[in-house]
Amino acid sequence: MNNTQRLSREIKTIKIMIQMYCTSKHNTKNKALCSSCFKIEAYALQRIDHCPFKTDKPTCVKCPVHCYMTEKREMIRQIMRHSGPRMLVSHPILAYWHIVDGRRKWNPTIPDKRGDLRP
Repeated sequence: MNNTQRLSREIKTIKIMIQMYCTSKHNTKNKALCSSCFKIEAYALQRIDHCPFKTDKPTCVKCPVHCYMTEKREMIRQIMRHSGPRMLVSHPILAYWHIVDGRRKWNPTIPDKRGDLRP
């Protein structure tokens, strides 16, 4: 599987996790997100889009660059803690691939501010 597909799968996974969390914790219906979950989803997608590793990005937990603000990082942790175990039942294939991606070997080559890669 190429890295572009993996990145697309990561985007799909985070959207589903936020949806599950919002439905459960904020009692939203019909796949509508409350305003706070909508904002965290937009923020997460923006962070993925602006990731310095682009398609070679690791899972966020293994990443040496913490691009989330502290408050939003904690919110994403809560969402993942809540939705992760439930993904095994409702979306087992995405959950499986998320686990596989998390265990994948990764060589951290950190881009500098100019976009050049450095070891």
